[in-house]
Amino acid sequence: MYEAKAWKETEGPCLRNFSEKEAIDSVNGALALRPQIEKIVDQIWEEGFDGIYFMGIGGTYASGMQAEVYMRGKSRLPVYVENAAEFLTTGNKRFTDRSVMIYSSVSGNTKEMVELVDHVHSLGARVIAFIDTPGSALTQPGKSEHLIVYPVNEQLKFFMVANYLMYKNGEFPDYERYNQQMETHLAKALAQVEISSDAWAYQYAKEQVAFKESHPDLPHYFIGSGTQYGATYSYAMCYWEEQMWVRTKSISCPEFFHGMQEIIEWDTPVTLFMGEDEQRPLAERVARFLPKVCANYTIIDTKEFALEGISPEFRGSLSHLVMHGVNNRVDAYMELFLRHPLTIRRYYRQFDY
Repeated sequence: MYEAKAWKETEGPCLRNFSEKEAIDSVNGALALRPQIEKIVDQIWEEGFDGIYFMGIGGTYASGMQAEVYMRGKSRLPVYVENAAEFLTTGNKRFTDRSVMIYSSVSGNTKEMVELVDHVHSLGARVIAFIDTPGSALTQPGKSEHLIVYPVNEQLKFFMVANYLMYKNGEFPDYERYNQQMETHLAKALAQVEISSDAWAYQYAKEQVAFKESHPDLPHYFIGSGTQYGATYSYAMCYWEEQMWVRTKSISCPEFFHGMQEIIEWDTPVTLFMGEDEQRPLAERVARFLPKVCANYTIIDTKEFALEGISPEFRGSLSHLVMHGVNNRVDAYMELFLRHPLTIRRYYRQFDY
């Protein structure tokens, strides 16, 4: 007779659902796309454009938000971010037949994105697509002028486009040195982030699940700014809500002080994401405030992680990837303690709505 063997809590952190080799190979594979990305950007640069639009829905919209805020303070290029569903209903008069849409899709068949691509083409604009799934609807002929099929690493692919656009515009003089460091060190550095954060993530997940069980109606608050705001927005919505069925709220650091701070009490569960880009001071302000009113807060600071081989001036462009590595470890143990596979959905794509 088959005997089910339950995981024993005494086993502790075990790098659950993690393969260092697979993690390194995945990032290196994405970095190897650079010649393809540069060729695409060279072509649209030669053709000319009046705007670059990162578009998406859900998590892919969050990645677009990260790319846009990353470029906003560094580049004079006309770069925007649009929510796919809003663009389909409201439109944008600045978007013309000389505009370029950039998007990513994991499944390659998300309803809003399929409709969006057709609509953008009806306006005469060009499309750059990053699709994870070969043979999906959005990889079919005519769906994009420029298509790259490669799994995961969505933010990394978007930032590679952003970096080369800024280089072409004379705004990234360290582009070659930057990429030499990325292609030599980034994959191993990000894998090390997961390894070094594993024990902490185990304890954090254990405590959060225990708190949820005793306070089932109290949401967990995630706070971030800069590229980390896209991370908090996506992590709260796409991971804790959609995948784990845990109530959350995400808020940007500057907006935190105009409403949300008033509902923080001593036991309110709060997690602050602190990155290393220009908006770090906004997160530092929240970090100074929380201990004054709350005893149930957590600060995840990417500055605490060594990124061997990466120059300090480049860390701000990578801190969202560092946070993603930490959250990967949290997800593995949240799934364990919740006893809830993250692939299960109640409603999403289960029926028409």
